[in-house]
Amino acid sequence: MSNKTIRIGTRDSELALWQATNVQKKLIDLGYKTEIIAVKSTGDLILDKPLYELGITGIFTKTLDVAMINGQVDIAVHSMKDVPTALPQGIVQAAVLERANFNDILVYNNHLDFLEKDGTIATGSLRRQAMWLNKYPNHKVVDLRGNVNTRMQKLKENNWNGAIFAAAGLERINIKPENFINLDWMIPAPAQGAMVIVAMANDEFCKEAVAELNHLETDICTYIERQFLKILEGGCTAPIGALATFNEKEDTINFIGQLLSIDGKDKLEIEKTVDISKWKKLGFNCAQEILNNGGIELMKNIKLALKN
Repeated sequence: MSNKTIRIGTRDSELALWQATNVQKKLIDLGYKTEIIAVKSTGDLILDKPLYELGITGIFTKTLDVAMINGQVDIAVHSMKDVPTALPQGIVQAAVLERANFNDILVYNNHLDFLEKDGTIATGSLRRQAMWLNKYPNHKVVDLRGNVNTRMQKLKENNWNGAIFAAAGLERINIKPENFINLDWMIPAPAQGAMVIVAMANDEFCKEAVAELNHLETDICTYIERQFLKILEGGCTAPIGALATFNEKEDTINFIGQLLSIDGKDKLEIEKTVDISKWKKLGFNCAQEILNNGGIELMKNIKLALKN
């Protein structure tokens, strides 16, 4: 084994550092030398604009991509749901780690009575906003940005009824409070709960090292979800949910996908179960079906709504 040190690039938030350290431990267990290099991302610095207004898919991953291309870091660790479906030239997906909890949760301030009447919920995600309004049309949704710690703090300081978080993020850094409920009806973002490691396409040493951490089942399920997103032209800009799950007993994969209007009034949904051998085209086929059944029109309306 070469004595090369693998430089792990990460954002400098507590959650991102937890993810990088987790990968570091796994690589050390395999006998590799590593170093963590933290980089601030534009997405973390501009907190007053909703993500979709910044016009960049993968705003959180861009800074690290640049650091990799410039040779400052060798690999980068990301929450997979933040990563654009098309990676920059020269960068490849090297491993997907076993998925954690993929659910969204609602962290609430005080009590849950508001679910029966008017309420105000905070989220920076168009998907969560649309799905919440689809279920609670008389509620108001306000924008909430920042890393998980910042968002938890903002929830405490405001008189909102609650805010929506990815369970995995709060669980990983141990800040999941007691006052939460599982939103098991909310279809997660494609690849939610999974971490991905990217490397330079020409870096055989790092690709080989990291490949040992790949979790095949998570790799397949996130591929299906991200393919669905890519065909629908998602990125950060449309309310799209997707979840693929593997049924070991039956050797099948179940997929559920949704596309919603931004106000949550329109919802297109597809659910399919296929034999495991048919996984490669599952996301593609489900996205095509949604597009053919009103999705093309709905995507046009979403783009118009975002322009205005």
